[in-house]
Amino acid sequence: MADYKPASFLLFAKAFPSTSAPFSNPALYQSLVGGLQYLTITRLDLAFAVHQACQYMHSSTQVHFVMVKRLLRFVIGTLQYGLTFSTGAFDLHVFSDADWASCPCDKRSTSGFCIFLGPNLVLWAAKKQPTVAWSSIEAEYRAMA
Repeated sequence: MADYKPASFLLFAKAFPSTSAPFSNPALYQSLVGGLQYLTITRLDLAFAVHQACQYMHSSTQVHFVMVKRLLRFVIGTLQYGLTFSTGAFDLHVFSDADWASCPCDKRSTSGFCIFLGPNLVLWAAKKQPTVAWSSIEAEYRAMA
């Protein structure tokens, strides 16, 4: 893919059409997506797209491989992106947030947090809350808990 044109933005669909032909080399697909999983440690912007690609490891199609190639083109075009680790004070800072009833289907909230050790991001997570919150305050409280 050295001759491919780099992509400056990531275009990745949530759901793939499953009517296309099966990919002829599933081992190649699995190898590429497996390698991209390691890249998500320092490239948080790739996490969603790589997670979507991982869901089709055992039944990949031509469309899935085209999307993985697009993901690789984005990585080539954005090599300067990523988390860097630098020296600094060992102050621990934790931030959390929640958006109340963000999912239009089931009205559940999404909560997330990030932990910084000095200037370095060391842990982050986001997930949909298991139950419906009655208010934004309840959603925020569950995010902190």
